[in-house]
Amino acid sequence: MNILKKETASKELIKRGRIKKEKRTHQAAAGRDKRGKAASWGFLSPSLLGVLLFFVLPFFVVIFYSVVDNPINNEFVFFDNFIRVFNNAAFRQAAYNTFRFSIVAVPLAVVLSLLLAMMLDSRIPFGSQFRTCFLSPMMVPIASVILIWQVLFHYNGLANEILQSFGGGKIDWLKSEHAQVVVVLLFLWKNLGYNMILFMAALSSIPKDILDVAVLESAKPYQIFWHIKIRYLSSTILFVTIMSLINSFKVFREIYLLTGNYPYDTIYMLQHFMNNTFAQLDYQRLSAAAIMMSIVMVIIIGILFLTESYFGKDVEE
Repeated sequence: MNILKKETASKELIKRGRIKKEKRTHQAAAGRDKRGKAASWGFLSPSLLGVLLFFVLPFFVVIFYSVVDNPINNEFVFFDNFIRVFNNAAFRQAAYNTFRFSIVAVPLAVVLSLLLAMMLDSRIPFGSQFRTCFLSPMMVPIASVILIWQVLFHYNGLANEILQSFGGGKIDWLKSEHAQVVVVLLFLWKNLGYNMILFMAALSSIPKDILDVAVLESAKPYQIFWHIKIRYLSSTILFVTIMSLINSFKVFREIYLLTGNYPYDTIYMLQHFMNNTFAQLDYQRLSAAAIMMSIVMVIIIGILFLTESYFGKDVEE
């Protein structure tokens, strides 16, 4: 009987010791987690502070400026600044030109870069030299690029010489209705190489066994392209489209170096309007225009995400 009591007591002691040990282990793990979280927040705090100061706070300042009459009186006028911007002829011209440029340049940048990537993926001769040719514009300073374009499309430049050799007349490219053609060509020349590399990386990640099965099932090349490759490329197409769209809104730099603050009407973009408005210190109109452009960008990108989720859902499943 005494032996049973002793065994029971010893088991209880062992059980209590095990419980205390597990409790200490749990407490130590919880302490490590707390210290880890504190260290993580400590490392993140400079970045979070920078985001708050340089992104979030200016965003709310822009919203505030867009609904007041001026920064001194701070009298709320609500949508008056937006109406004033929308009724401005220069803004409407700039918005129309930017829309027309983006609707042409962005699809061309996506489609042409995809075709180039597929051509290189098919192991054509001199593929590395071909790839280097399209990547070289990324390494050329923009000032040098603009100088080359000014020489090519000058009134007495190479483009007009070629036109005259085929019996055409001279065109003042940068001061005519054809000015946007020059900017589209410049945009494509600068961006096709980067987009092409992204598509090549995406094409190389498509499972080869799926392509082999499609070939064995006697699928036609266009069927493989539409039903397999496009599905797997949907996320890359979305990314390339968004980046090309953003770059199309940033084409102001090239146009400014080509033609200055007030270019020909067909290449007067939203960035010109905002830059000139900023120079006039009209922050209310500038803020309203920036918010209107941001809303349009969010809507377009939202539509792109919905389209990508529809075409790419089979791949995710």
